[in-house]
Order: sequence, then C-alpha cells, then structure tokens
Amino acid sequence: MSNQLIIFTRYPEPGKTKTRLIPRLGEQGAATLQRQMTEYTLTHARQLQSLLSLSVAIYYSGGSKSLIRDWLGSDLIYQQQSEGDLGQRMQSAFEQGFVVGIKQAVIIGIDCPELNVAILSEAFTALERYDLVLGPARDGGYYLIGLSRLVPQLFQGIAWGTSEVFAQTKAIAQKLKLSIHCLPLLDDVDRPEDLYLWQRVISYN
Repeated sequence: MSNQLIIFTRYPEPGKTKTRLIPRLGEQGAATLQRQMTEYTLTHARQLQSLLSLSVAIYYSGGSKSLIRDWLGSDLIYQQQSEGDLGQRMQSAFEQGFVVGIKQAVIIGIDCPELNVAILSEAFTALERYDLVLGPARDGGYYLIGLSRLVPQLFQGIAWGTSEVFAQTKAIAQKLKLSIHCLPLLDDVDRPEDLYLWQRVISYN
C-alpha cells in the first residue's frame, strides 16, 4: 500500500511506561493507561483503514514482537524502534517505510486522545499537496508528522521534550522551503494535570 500510518508506543510494563504519571496513578495504573491509550489510538487507525487504503505499523519499545502481536493483533506491521533520541527513531521509521515503497507516511504517538479519524484523514489528504504535515501540540511539541519523502534535517538539532519542538521543526522546514500544512492545535496527556483530557474524551465514547 502507498500510505502508512506509523504508531509509536511502548509495551505496558509497570514501572517502565508513563513514568511521569506514576506519582498520581502508581506503576500499575500508569501501565494500564498506556495500554488503554494505545488501544484507543489503534481503534481510530482501524477506522481510518475503512476510509483509506493504508497499512498500520506499530513501532514499539519494551516487550517483544510476540508480546506486542498477542496484545494488538496479527493484522499489523511490527517494528522495534531504533536506538537514539526521538528524532533518530522517527527518522529511522520514515526511512524504513520509504525504502519499501511507501509514498506517504504519518507518525503519531498514543498521547493525544483528541486526535480523531477526521484529523488523520486530513493529514494524508494534505500530503498530496504539501511536503510536510504537522499537528501542533499545546505544550509546544507536535502530535503528528507526515512526509512523502525523507527529510533528515527535520529530525536533527531539535530540543526534544521541550516547548520548542514544533517551532524549531517549522523553522527548519521553512529554511528548506518545504510547503507546510498545520493541523488543529491539540493537547497531549503527559503529566498528572493532563489526565482530565483522557477522562473527558473517554466519557464521550
């Protein structure tokens, strides 16, 4: 398939995931949230597959391929995340997709419960006309990045985990004269004070 949705997640092992939420939720509670948010994101990915022709690839850390497959199903592509910082891991994921013939690829995490099928669909549609698609997060990062060709510079020299990620990425893209499509501004669930966002979203579903 020419389109691929790449989901970055972590195997929900207590004590090793959602660590910033452990003080509020405990190790088991944080792992449960990781599991629930991954499954919720995957539900939207499967809905998107009913609208667009695309493959879904899970890029995971922790656990093993067999554990992840037993958890999420056998109809997905599974790849272990590469070594390095977030930028290196995303660059590697894009590269692996493009080298096997993917024409348009979008990477998301599982931390943005407001990310829905309509926004995901908009991202792939925009890649038909734009070089880069970004979904800005309110904390200064981004919840989605889409490309139709590898642009390594977008993943280099970025202060990952800070409020400057989106601005720095956009500045690099503008310097490279890439056309950019920005999606709606959404919130991530990263810290204890963000948990209300998850509760709000699941209460409507």
